[in-house]
Amino acid sequence: MTFKDQYLKYTWNEIQNKISSKTILDVERALSKSKLNLEDFAALISPAALPYLEQMAQKSRALTMQRFGKTIQMFAPMYLSNECNNICTYCGYSFDNKIKRRTLTDSEIVKEAEAIKQLGFDHVLLVTGEANATVHVPYFLNAIKLIKPHFSNISVEVQPLEQEEYAQLHEAGVYSILVYQETYDQEAYKLHHPKGKKSNFFYRLDTPDRVGQSKIHKIGLGALLGLSDWRTDSFFCAMHLDYLQKKYWQTKYSISFPRIRPAEGVEISNEHISDKELLQLICAYRIFNPDVELSVSTRETATFRDNIIKLGATSMSAGSKTNPGGYSVDPQSLEQFEIDDTRTPQEFMKVISKQGYEAMLKDWDRAFSQ
Repeated sequence: MTFKDQYLKYTWNEIQNKISSKTILDVERALSKSKLNLEDFAALISPAALPYLEQMAQKSRALTMQRFGKTIQMFAPMYLSNECNNICTYCGYSFDNKIKRRTLTDSEIVKEAEAIKQLGFDHVLLVTGEANATVHVPYFLNAIKLIKPHFSNISVEVQPLEQEEYAQLHEAGVYSILVYQETYDQEAYKLHHPKGKKSNFFYRLDTPDRVGQSKIHKIGLGALLGLSDWRTDSFFCAMHLDYLQKKYWQTKYSISFPRIRPAEGVEISNEHISDKELLQLICAYRIFNPDVELSVSTRETATFRDNIIKLGATSMSAGSKTNPGGYSVDPQSLEQFEIDDTRTPQEFMKVISKQGYEAMLKDWDRAFSQ
């Protein structure tokens, strides 16, 4: 059994209607409970919950303090390649986007790693496009070997792999794997992924199961907010999280909240989620699952990121470059998308400190176990 079996028990319209039918009483009931279920999560992300946003934010803040204290885990994405064989309507790396492609060489990987290390980071996220003939498992293993002396914590966000390949990454020292479904809406998924291996909806859907079977320490989930109805996508993502935590209970989990951003050759979707709604979603996740790590990237504005520090976020990037070699090797190479918060890591860490929080530059668990 995989998550596909759980997923097929529901329809998109059924879940969408469930969420829209939630009432004020459902919201109040969810807020009064100490242990929530998926029905409660549906209430907290529903339109009926918007008038309760202040209560949700207060509860989210209290729960985050209890579990994580006044800490924000910091990380930096390191893009290794913009080569990709998929056509994705929202991504600057899309195969049909006729731009210069680049994959970092060994010396360039080391140079980028050194530049990121100089910024103060000890946690790096390796990212590539999906081009199996160029950026494959041997390439990843080599990159990990090259950067391992520089970082105590390495995460990876690449194309879906087989369970045995994830086991190889785990053995090489990878701490966490991030794999986003993009959207749980099959029709929207088909529309936005018309060509390439990524067009296989169910292969991607079952990827976290393969990661869990590899016994990786942490799995990162998320939906790309803007491809379809954000509430329904988020419910399915929460269902996915709930399923994985029960099946792979020794693994830790994180949730990310990427909103579609401008990129070369990309038209922004009309499926908009406002700042207020994004705050609602983050608080709903925290109340639903006090232990899950919640990550907010530089896709968001400086104002939003400053405000979310105390309201539920536990992991944040800073000074991010979304192009291969962006930190030192080739700052002008194609970005996957435009970031919004362009402050340096040092500038953002000052904001964190000013709010009475501590910026942690490597994963909590690793820090406490060493």
